[in-house]
Amino acid sequence: MTALCRTLALTGLCLASPAAPAAQLDVAGVRLDEVIELRGAPLQLNGAGIRYKTVIKVYTAALYLGRKAGTTEEVLAAPGAKRITITMLRDIDANELGKLFTRGVEDNSPKSEMSQLIPGLLRMSGIFSEQKQLKRGETFTIDWIPGSGTVISVKGVAQGEPIKEQAFFNALVRIWLGPSPADWQLKDALLGKR
Repeated sequence: MTALCRTLALTGLCLASPAAPAAQLDVAGVRLDEVIELRGAPLQLNGAGIRYKTVIKVYTAALYLGRKAGTTEEVLAAPGAKRITITMLRDIDANELGKLFTRGVEDNSPKSEMSQLIPGLLRMSGIFSEQKQLKRGETFTIDWIPGSGTVISVKGVAQGEPIKEQAFFNALVRIWLGPSPADWQLKDALLGKR
């Protein structure tokens, strides 16, 4: 059992699986690999947790980086590929989720950056409105691919061309890790503090 898993086991977020060939973490029934590969780059699980709305579990989120980071600034400055994985814990209107993400970007981005984020936010809103609904167990990922940009994939399928500006990926990261995160406990979990 890894140190992260041992720590999370104390909070009831991790269940060891002795038969698993690769190290995995269990967060609310969602199995997350502790190491993944993204376009040839190995990434390690920095942290994972649950997004609650009041007492309702909405989704699990996991952050993967090339090396561990304990602060928002370290995550944003980390070189190489990065991934955020979101797995739904209940059915949700995808258009509503897109609106919440847009509000999260607005609440956590410097006002001076907002004008350059609008094209990416419009694309992201379009992606979620096309999905109609995300069902329990369905996953989407937000990847930063150096040289390409931000790739949003829903149910394993990339949605359109990459959004090239790194400021857009950073703005999405700040939904969870910014000064007004979606969920403070989730922020700590993604930064490996829980």
